[in-house]
Amino acid sequence: MVGTMYPDQQRIRGLLILLTFILWFAGAVAAQAPSGRSRPLQEATRGSPALSTAAALPEQSQSPLQGSVPSGQASPEVLPLSLNEAIERGLKHNLGLLLSDQASRAARGQRWVALSALLPNLEASATEQVQQISLAASGIKIPNFPRIVGPFGIFDVRAFLSQRVLDWNATETARAAAENVGAAEYSYKDARDLVVLVVSNAYLQTTADAARVGAVRTQVKTAESLHDKAVDLHKAGLSAGIDELRAKVELQTRQQQLIAAENDLAKHKLNLARAIGLPIGQGFALSEQVAFRPLESVQLGEVLQRAYRSRSDYQSALAQVRAAEFARKAAVAERLPTLAVSADYGDIGPTPANSRGTFTVAGVLRVPIFQGGRVRGDVLQADAALQQRKQELENLRAQIDYSVRTALLDLKTAADQVAVAQSSVELAGQTLTQAQDRFGAGVTDNIEVVQAQESVASANDAYIASLYAHNLAKVSLARAMGIAEQGVKEYLGGK
Repeated sequence: MVGTMYPDQQRIRGLLILLTFILWFAGAVAAQAPSGRSRPLQEATRGSPALSTAAALPEQSQSPLQGSVPSGQASPEVLPLSLNEAIERGLKHNLGLLLSDQASRAARGQRWVALSALLPNLEASATEQVQQISLAASGIKIPNFPRIVGPFGIFDVRAFLSQRVLDWNATETARAAAENVGAAEYSYKDARDLVVLVVSNAYLQTTADAARVGAVRTQVKTAESLHDKAVDLHKAGLSAGIDELRAKVELQTRQQQLIAAENDLAKHKLNLARAIGLPIGQGFALSEQVAFRPLESVQLGEVLQRAYRSRSDYQSALAQVRAAEFARKAAVAERLPTLAVSADYGDIGPTPANSRGTFTVAGVLRVPIFQGGRVRGDVLQADAALQQRKQELENLRAQIDYSVRTALLDLKTAADQVAVAQSSVELAGQTLTQAQDRFGAGVTDNIEVVQAQESVASANDAYIASLYAHNLAKVSLARAMGIAEQGVKEYLGGK
């Protein structure tokens, strides 16, 4: 026997079925939603600016500072490109800088929204109505009076004005929005420094790759000469066949290195073109070689003081702290009374020709009495945000100190390495010359020549790497001081 289901049970069963359907639908949507890990990065890291690490990451993970908005059409001519020209192009077309500019515009828009609560609001309206009213439907019964009134017309044209006279919450919110605009403008200036850092690193890295390609080509020519000499000596019976094989292996090793070096150069040129917004497919050649220029008379104390004055990200953090302080005051001000004035004036009548002027003026005083803990919650949230901004400011201050000190350490170390590498290149060259003379004279086999070639290759690589590190340390120091645009021209020179 089937039991009788009461109305309450039917409603409960229906709710359970509906809940089951909602959970199933939500699970299906979540399964098809894209993973949050595929989102691109929103901020460029403030650590090492090297692009070699980022180049190995998937395209989705690249920073906006490594991208750009290309402009123009590629020309068949090879474009000569100096360091200053690359920086100027980057400051015009780099994606990270363009996004920062849009963020600054958005902050200005938010400020206007906040100011609108303090500015007068004026609007006008005009209405033309035709009505017919049923008195019986409204419960009005008048003997000997029609139950239906109308149709009749109503014309009304009116202007409305409202103004908040006293509202501390809106006032403090507007002040916070103004500080946020300042913070966004400082962030834009900081983004310019980051663009200079990224573009300079890409240019220096490409320059180092070009120097490495030239050095490896020289080594290939040397290996070819050694191989030809080993073949001639073997044919003449003056050397063993192992010398010819050894020379062949050395030649092929250098050829492989040349292929790899040319590939690295081509990829890093693409990275540079992406960062500065060159037209897609535009060929270019570096027109400048950044030489070794020691940086003298750099004092830690002076550099730190200048960094705290000039770093735009530090000034932005200070502005964010001030904005958070105003936001907290705005939350506290929600407990205070507000005073507003509203007025309207217009003509009303059955027709425009038979209308009369009317007006209304009202003052409204609102006094909060009990808001269910909402103000306390807003104050707690605003205070937490304020403490976060202060902690981020102190962390940034320590980060600036760290960046300046590490840049100075890298600068000194790289300068010492360049000096040692220059001496090593000269000594390795002399060793190679003597080894070639000894092998040509038949005094020894070509093992000494191969070893000398390895020494020359290692010395050249060490010199190129140390020169790149020294120039990059100067750019990093300029960035740490907050003067990247001026510092690159001052420290690296250029055309």
